[in-house]
This record gives sequence, C-alpha cells and structure tokens, in this order.
Amino acid sequence: MILFIISILLLAALGFLAQSIGLCMVRGVNEAGKGRPMFLLAILFSGVLSWVSILVGYYLDIQTPFISYEFSLWALFGGFLFGFGAAINNGCGVSTISRLARGHMAMMLTVCGWLAGWTVLTKLAPDINLVTFNLSPIWHNSMLASLSVIILFLLFSMSPENRKVWISMLLIGLMASIVFLTEQHWTPSALLKDISHSVWLVGEGQWPATDRFILIAALVAGMVLSAFKAKTFQLLPVNGKQCVKHLSAGVLMGVGAAIASGGNDTQLLLALPSFSPAGVSTVFSMLVGIYLGRKLVVLMK
Repeated sequence: MILFIISILLLAALGFLAQSIGLCMVRGVNEAGKGRPMFLLAILFSGVLSWVSILVGYYLDIQTPFISYEFSLWALFGGFLFGFGAAINNGCGVSTISRLARGHMAMMLTVCGWLAGWTVLTKLAPDINLVTFNLSPIWHNSMLASLSVIILFLLFSMSPENRKVWISMLLIGLMASIVFLTEQHWTPSALLKDISHSVWLVGEGQWPATDRFILIAALVAGMVLSAFKAKTFQLLPVNGKQCVKHLSAGVLMGVGAAIASGGNDTQLLLALPSFSPAGVSTVFSMLVGIYLGRKLVVLMK
C-alpha cells in the first residue's frame, strides 16, 4: 500500500514534469532535424537510471518487469506504423495525453484511434512468435551503471538548457521505473490495450484493475496542474478534418504498438533499458516513421 501511494505521487510528479518539459519524440525528431539532437538523445537515454529500481526491487523482493525480445521484422514494422501515426498526430503516446490535459480535444480522437487499433489487432493480429532475449544480470546492471556514469560526467560540460533537459528526462525515467514495481502495465498505451481487449472479448477479457485507472488519473492530474501553472490550458474544439486526421493517426499508432509489443512509452522505459534487440529496432523504426511522416505532413500543407 505504501509503495502504491508513492507511485501515485511519482506519477503526478512525472506528469507535471513531462508537461513542463514538453516530452515528445516527434518534437525530438523535429529538433534533431534542425541540428539540435540533445532533446531526442535525452529521451532515448531516459531509462538508464532504471538500475535504481532494480536495487529497490531487490530489497522489496519485486522483479522489475523489463521487456526484452530478439530482433524481428515485426518489431520494425510495428515501430514504423506507430512512428508514422505519431507524426500525423504530431505527438507520441505520453505527449498525446499531455496535450489532451492542456485542452486539445482533438487528442481524444487519437485515443479513440488507439482503442480501435488495439481492438482490430485483438482478432486480426498476425501470428507473431516472440523470442526472449536473455542478458545476464551482471552485464545488464554494469551497462546501465556505466551509461549513468558517462552521462553524469557529460552533464557538467553541457549548457544549462541542455543540462535541465537531460536531468528532467532522467528523473522521468527514474520515477517511471519505480512505478513499474507497483504496476507493470501502468502506461497509457498498456491500459488502453487491456480496455480494448476487455470490450472486444466480452466475458473473456478481464477489465483492468481500478489501481491502474488511479495511477493514470494521477499522471493526468500532474499534467493538468502543470498546464494551469504555466497558463497553457486552453480548450480547443475539433473540426471535421481533425477528426479524420487524429482518428486515423490513432489507429496507426494503436496497430503499430500492438504489433511491436508496446508503444513508445513501453519501448523507452522497459525495452531500451533492458538492451532488447527488438526494442532497439522498434525505437529506430519509430524514429524513421516519425521523420518520414513529418516530411509527408509538410508536403501536404
């Protein structure tokens, strides 16, 4: 119970920080394309402090639920679909929720698209055989610790602006990794996936536990509080063109996340810190999908 309360507070803080810093892979790709890669790099390495959650889990006798699979073409395909959809949506998983918390009602269509995408894959999912990738705990922890030390030293040579971005991203990854000890499926994409399964498989699928909704509510509350504090909250209505755009983008993101075994939140916080070959390839193809998707969006304007 104590750990659950701590997780609620951590997710509220995470939501506040994510809203404040503007956490978004699409933004990261856009900035990298303009010669400013620091924001994207900070996102990609946000999970390196997950070794702290491993230590906490060790003392609490809880195993950190990393996701680690061998490379597969399905990971590439799913990642690309998700990234392409995120580019059209102009926001990835967490940033979709943060924009919704700022009053951008079009993001609700994206969320509905996620649900639709997950639901379609519930019955029509291809036969994907996942092979677990096993990395010895010694190597795993040593690599995470080494990366942490390297980043710590690099922080001293960064500009104050870049240092703030990196510290914020590392804190987000650290808080998220500790929350995983309480609920390994707390992320927005995982919750929507299980909701779609429950709705489609009536009588067979299990409705997500109330605790998961409480955790997401804490995340959204932190985002809303941050938006009001920064005076960025503004209710923006939705027109017909936006309905088609964001619903379609959401479907692509939902289908892609289903095929790749998780959206960008899961890949960044669980797959990359486990050095999963599938996770690395999924994130890479997400970046390619975002880049090409943004190019298409610009051409269509």
